[in-house]
Amino acid sequence: MSTNNQSSRTQDTPRRGPGGPGGPGGPGSHMAGLQKPKDARIAMRRLLAYLAPHRAGLILVVVLTVFYTAFSLVGPYLMGVAIDQFIGKSDLPGLGRTVLIMLGAYSIAWIAQVFADFIMASISQKSLQKIREDLFRHLQTLELHFFDQNQHGELMSRLTNDIDAINRAVSQNVTQLISNVLTVLGIVIMMLVLNIWLALAALLVIPMIMLITTQIASKTRSGYRDLQKGLGDLNATVEETISGQRVVTAFGRSESVRTIFNDKNEALYKASVKANTLAFMMMPITGVMGNLAIAILASLGGVLAINGLVTVGTIAAFINYTQRFMQPIRSMANLYNTVQAALAGAERVFDILDRQPELMDSAGAQALEQIKGDVLFENVNFHYVEGVPVIKNMSLHANPGQTIALVGPTGAGKTTIVNLLTRFYDIQSGKIQIDGKDICKVQKDSLRRQLGIVLQDTYLFTGTVMENIRYGRLEATDEEVIEAARMASAHSFIHRLPLGYQTELSERGSNLSQGQRQLLAIARAILADPAILVLDEATSSVDTRTEAKIQKGLLELMKGRTSFVIAHRLSTIREADQVLVIKDGEIIERGSHNELLDLGGFYNHLYMSQFKGQVAV
Repeated sequence: MSTNNQSSRTQDTPRRGPGGPGGPGGPGSHMAGLQKPKDARIAMRRLLAYLAPHRAGLILVVVLTVFYTAFSLVGPYLMGVAIDQFIGKSDLPGLGRTVLIMLGAYSIAWIAQVFADFIMASISQKSLQKIREDLFRHLQTLELHFFDQNQHGELMSRLTNDIDAINRAVSQNVTQLISNVLTVLGIVIMMLVLNIWLALAALLVIPMIMLITTQIASKTRSGYRDLQKGLGDLNATVEETISGQRVVTAFGRSESVRTIFNDKNEALYKASVKANTLAFMMMPITGVMGNLAIAILASLGGVLAINGLVTVGTIAAFINYTQRFMQPIRSMANLYNTVQAALAGAERVFDILDRQPELMDSAGAQALEQIKGDVLFENVNFHYVEGVPVIKNMSLHANPGQTIALVGPTGAGKTTIVNLLTRFYDIQSGKIQIDGKDICKVQKDSLRRQLGIVLQDTYLFTGTVMENIRYGRLEATDEEVIEAARMASAHSFIHRLPLGYQTELSERGSNLSQGQRQLLAIARAILADPAILVLDEATSSVDTRTEAKIQKGLLELMKGRTSFVIAHRLSTIREADQVLVIKDGEIIERGSHNELLDLGGFYNHLYMSQFKGQVAV
């Protein structure tokens, strides 16, 4: 299906109440529906599931980590041996051999650590790549209603900031966590082997550290979750303001948007201060505990040494081990904060992944084969918001090849009819059929591939002019793209661009005029060669002279195709086979252009008021 806008609902969608600005789940609530916190253990298990396919690599990482941790623990022991057996006896050859063994042990540990970090970085990036792919793919399956309700900048934050938080925890800290745990266990074992009393004294501070860490950590995850949410809100504001900068400038609202930005920035500042204050408390607390342990050890060791119960080398080894012991403790305290930020980000990512699409292919849905274009609406009822009907008991029939014009005042339900035909939304009751097949019982993709849509709000992507037109049919040749542009009366202005069809368009095609963007969108729909064509104010942004040129191409395109034309310029739909006048979600008049003029009703009033220069009702 060719379309020129990511959002299909325009003028007919209610903008108040649930889903609208300020309503529950709407932009004003900043993703309130997706912020419910979940169990961190569940988030952890789901993150580990992404690492599970790399078990072999993870086992190798663990082996290498054990290897370099063990060799790094040899150093303090050898230092004690050197003090007791060689330095005191002035045995330089023995001291030299010991030093060489220490250097060899540290070198082996360093090499093993480098390989472990390299393998872990590869595994973590592959896992994160899969998370990004799953999240982006899942976003493509969600209904347009979801994107109408949620700020785009906030969704982008989940793809970037939240996954980056996971990245920092997984890629940088998994090997560190394993090493820290093994280091602590290894040091405890070495201490107990050397002297049980000094070991018990050195380990006396562990319960205190664990108690304090637990108390602080209980508040850390919520702090980081608030920080991630605040960052998402700020990103949403920035994205919205930059996208609408022309409107901001035109209406002189720079000061207003700065105020909004400052409010969001202040909220982010407060959340950041809270989260990072809690995080930074870990390091100094563990540092104080470590110094306390060394003081206790030095005092007890001195007493034991005076009484000849331990050697000076053993005390030196213990002090070294104690210093080494506090390093992984501090590291794990800091790592805990990183993990909390990652889990907060993971919760937000999984919140979206857990959202089931509302518009699913039914069980046993069949692919819709090449259609003729017979369209039937039978007693269709639809609402965006419960209790606010938009389409009321509507019935219409379009024979293959017919052109159906939909006219009526703004908000009458014209674009909603198109949204239902394309199954952007599902109806509450009634039936919509194409060639006798209920569209709710066919595969959505097979339905949309046979529809071509040009909306009143043109959307172009960053890329060349050629690529934007080819979006309608990716396998089209350059010649077919150029022919579609000719039919849309776009070739002449494209030819005048600096690089012609290879001219790069900026974001949303902002380096073209609105009329030029509309012509490219029409060319894109022409290239798609759809069985059913939908033109929603397709010529609303071009001048009358250009519109006349486009009409010739469109009339040629519509031959043999069922076409639905929504237009406020009633002069553009005189040749329609049927004109349906929509008001308040109901068809109040139907017939040809001339028949409705002769009827002297609502359509006649609309038509005459336009040509008298009056404002239509």
